[in-house]
Amino acid sequence: MDLDVFVTAHRAEWDRLDQLLRRGRRLTGAEADELVALYQRTATHLSLIQSSAPDPTLTTRLTQLVARARATVTGTRRATWHDAARFLTAGFPAAVYESRRWWIPTALLSTLLAAIIGWWIGAHPEVQSAIGAPEDLRQMTRPGGEYETYYSSHPAASFAAQVWTNNAQAAAMCLVLGAFFCLPVIWILFINVLNLGVGIGLMSSAGRLDIFLGLILPHGLLELTAVFVAAGTGLRLGWTLIDPGPYSRRTALARQGRAALGMAIGLALVLFVSGLIEGFVTPSGLPTWARISMGVVAELVFLTYVYVLGGRAARAGDIGDVQDTDRSAELPVAA
Repeated sequence: MDLDVFVTAHRAEWDRLDQLLRRGRRLTGAEADELVALYQRTATHLSLIQSSAPDPTLTTRLTQLVARARATVTGTRRATWHDAARFLTAGFPAAVYESRRWWIPTALLSTLLAAIIGWWIGAHPEVQSAIGAPEDLRQMTRPGGEYETYYSSHPAASFAAQVWTNNAQAAAMCLVLGAFFCLPVIWILFINVLNLGVGIGLMSSAGRLDIFLGLILPHGLLELTAVFVAAGTGLRLGWTLIDPGPYSRRTALARQGRAALGMAIGLALVLFVSGLIEGFVTPSGLPTWARISMGVVAELVFLTYVYVLGGRAARAGDIGDVQDTDRSAELPVAA
């Protein structure tokens, strides 16, 4: 395509569209119809230029023009309580359900790696001595030591808020940094698994693994699941750069990126619940079986939420992306 000839042939239409847009709502019925027709033609022109003769300056101008026209034609839509309800009952659980082939293997491999690290540390005193001095390790693992008092070292409310903030940041980093070819996500995940494995190994070497699990499991089941979901989704986002599937790389990354940003909000709510459990239930005087039971119930409720509501929404075509009316077309419009 000869770009100069194309621009000469259609510049008048683009200028006319810009003129109509500047008039805002002061349009007659005929002018409104003309604006819609020019918007559709200009969108087609933009698609042709992007695919045949991409020019940065012209592409930018037409992209802005099409965006303004689209906003005028479709109107500005404000978020409502219906949108929030739809997100919580369909969009978020559907996104988690759709990414299960990534986060379930991530969870299984991470748990296995934590167990291996824990066994290695617990079975090898020389590894323990490399971690810290014997007296420091005894201080951490003894009855009333640092591992045991960590969850009651601060007021429950402030501790829950601090834990929630830290975990939400870690989950958001996994979701956002996945776009960098997965590597930052793998590192964040490894640090979390390593910390868990060290705790397992040191407490098992002191013969107090049951105490450690009694402290970790009430909140850790839900907390780690949220982290694994975030990591798995981040890895999926990174893989999209390598294999975008049937879409263009830009479109595929935009789809997965929008879903990942929505999941950051949903996972923040999940981690808020785990933070409450960690702040109020884990350090409580309840029997170990009662604390663990609460953690198991919270985990089962979340998984049921994902597989029932999320599965239903996913089968209906929801992938956690924004609604069709809020995103641009994913395929070029034919001339």
